[in-house]
Amino acid sequence: MSTLTERNEPAEPAGTTGATGSSGTSGTGGSAGPGAGPVEVADGYRADRTLPLRVELVRQLKRRRTLVMGAILAVLPFVLVVAFAVGGEPDGRGNRINLMDTATASGANFAAVNLFVSAGFLLVIPVALFCGDTVASEAGWSSLRYLLAAPVPRMRLLWSKLVVGLGLSLAAMVLLPVVALAVGTAAYGWGPLRIPTGGALDPGTAAQRLVIVVAYLFVSQLVTAGLAFWLSTRTDAPLGAVGGAVGLTIVGNVLDAVTALGDWRHFLPAHWQFAWADAVQTTPEWSGMIQGAAVSVTYALVLFALAFRGFVRKDVVS
Repeated sequence: MSTLTERNEPAEPAGTTGATGSSGTSGTGGSAGPGAGPVEVADGYRADRTLPLRVELVRQLKRRRTLVMGAILAVLPFVLVVAFAVGGEPDGRGNRINLMDTATASGANFAAVNLFVSAGFLLVIPVALFCGDTVASEAGWSSLRYLLAAPVPRMRLLWSKLVVGLGLSLAAMVLLPVVALAVGTAAYGWGPLRIPTGGALDPGTAAQRLVIVVAYLFVSQLVTAGLAFWLSTRTDAPLGAVGGAVGLTIVGNVLDAVTALGDWRHFLPAHWQFAWADAVQTTPEWSGMIQGAAVSVTYALVLFALAFRGFVRKDVVS
């Protein structure tokens, strides 16, 4: 009878103990507790095979918030086309010339304008949503500890969720200009990207520059992703993580508007959020984008490190 009992009790894999506070372990070691012998693992168990990226990706793609966010980004270009049709051609304000003035010049210009009007706030939301909701939602559903007991190692769980969250964020940023380019070409024709200050970029060059713009926007939003992901590991409320990341991003924008801060604003990621405009010039200027990318990546690496460090040591009871 004792032999049957031993066979029916699965061995507890290393690295998964401590999912709850009652286990008496930290969740990061390979032993069951102080003074305990080595923990046996089940035959065929491999930590790197748990929670595959494709499984997590399918789970996130099926969620309603992913579908709603994708629909909003896909509909925005149609809204702008209708706005221009109702309101007429965009006009400059006095002697000020900006990218909005050339919105209806071609499909490439229309795609650039969609990025221009979305970069400051709209594109922040999917990043905060996909990276801030991912861990906190599991805690809110009380499924986080069951994932860890599945057993999925904590580092593996965070890594899978972070990669999928960043992947969905990048997909959202690619979706907007792709739809805008298609809609703008249908509405205004295919042609070069006209530069407001004079000159134009041929369609091939314009497409390359738009790819650079999207890449820079993604890198510049890594700060928001880091904030959202860190907060997601600290709270059981997804809205708190998402709202906190969006709120702190807005605070950064407000601080950047305070000119009295002088050169201190250069350390704010928000100060460089529109540096990508230098890429849509006849002669691109890279210094602003390089500085902005360096600031964003630095902040993001610190925040991601804090998220992993805190979650590995956290007593998960949700």
